[in-house]
Amino acid sequence: MSQRTAKEDKSDEELNQLSKEQLVEIIKALQAEIARLKQSLKLDSKTSSKPPSGDLLQKSEKKKQETQSDSGETKRKPGGQPGHEGKTRKGFGQVDRIEILHPQICPACGGTNFKSDKANVEVQQIAQLIAKPIEIVEYHRHRCQCANCGVSVSADWSDEIIPGQDLGVRLQAFIGWLGNYGHMPYGKIRELLYELGQINIGEGTLVATNQRVATSLHTPYEQLGEWVKTEQPNVHVDETPWTVKGVKEWLWVVANQNFCLFHAADTRSRAELEHILGREYRGVLSSDDFSVYNGYAVESQQKCLAHLRRHFLHLVQTPGRHNQQIGEVFVDLIDDAFGRYRDFQASNDCQQYRDWATQFQSQLKNTISIWVSKAGATALNLLCKLRDKYDSWWYFLKHPEVPPDNNLAERALRLAVTKRKISGGSRSFGRFKDTASLLSVVQTCRFQKRSVIDFFADALRASIGHQTTNLSLIPIF
Repeated sequence: MSQRTAKEDKSDEELNQLSKEQLVEIIKALQAEIARLKQSLKLDSKTSSKPPSGDLLQKSEKKKQETQSDSGETKRKPGGQPGHEGKTRKGFGQVDRIEILHPQICPACGGTNFKSDKANVEVQQIAQLIAKPIEIVEYHRHRCQCANCGVSVSADWSDEIIPGQDLGVRLQAFIGWLGNYGHMPYGKIRELLYELGQINIGEGTLVATNQRVATSLHTPYEQLGEWVKTEQPNVHVDETPWTVKGVKEWLWVVANQNFCLFHAADTRSRAELEHILGREYRGVLSSDDFSVYNGYAVESQQKCLAHLRRHFLHLVQTPGRHNQQIGEVFVDLIDDAFGRYRDFQASNDCQQYRDWATQFQSQLKNTISIWVSKAGATALNLLCKLRDKYDSWWYFLKHPEVPPDNNLAERALRLAVTKRKISGGSRSFGRFKDTASLLSVVQTCRFQKRSVIDFFADALRASIGHQTTNLSLIPIF
């Protein structure tokens, strides 16, 4: 029976008949429940697995000119840091046209005649928006009779045309980019198209265009999913809720530095994970400590240390035996691990990293064994997780090619979370699946430093039979 239920189950008359000792027990239970609720209100992205977007309601209560973090460290100011090497634009690397400017009138005497010899020439490149970046082209497709055999032959349509549609291929690709990377609702896309080309496009056309782009991506999207199952590279995995007609569904992400695969699902279960990656996985799986990933048949796992650090930060603020000391000790250990890993990435000194990792593991195991016997229930639960799944939390110590966190998957999800917040979710599960494929292409092209609009346009051309090259999301190593 919970503390709240202990009071609510009794009527006023029953409470009046209780002894003093019984009332004291109920009061103690309620005080414990109040303390627990107060602690839960303090949870944010720094002390739990909550996303940073959940901190918005708390930020207004903090000092605007906050100079120190929760750990006491001075926060750095935004912008370039001392010693940062600045970057100055050296030009665009291309010139579409050159415009020569001559003086028109002499400010000294008012003369308008100038010598042809140039005393000096200053050059400045600018990028500017032209008057009508969208042009209306009317194609005339001629049908002529062959002079040799007399057969009547029609000209081929331009590669920029999809027969029966009044939007060009690249304009449709641009609309797909605006909706799925720019996160613009259809109403604003309509306004933008009018600003750029004084053309009126109905929202129904924009919806159909988005669906057409998504359909054209079906083959490369499916190929990427099969490649992940077959090749089984090291991957980062995470998931986020997604609303479909008011029902909570789930958007999964599987990513590494070279690709990003989103998957629309109606559950957050192990079955979905096995559907995406297979019943067993031979690569390294980086994830948080969600129960679905625990026990999954995988070659190796790397649990996210950033999540573990948040749990220990919360432990520092939680009343209990030795909670503050235990939390501070392990936050320092995790911070040391992150710092050493960053140093290794900068120096790439493998021998120095291995020497530190060997010493660090000895210190870590010794610290765990010391505090396990002194910890209360909350701290003991954390320490047992750290001890029992030791190889999963600290895999990166022996394999520094795998990062100690799951930030890559979380960063990849931000694109989807932003779209969900703006759009409010999807109107059908079919559109949800379209969104998963569209976001997969957007993020994969970004990771591979490819043009999203070019890929959308090539996919549209391929959907009507035009030959395209490199229409694949599979990374090339």
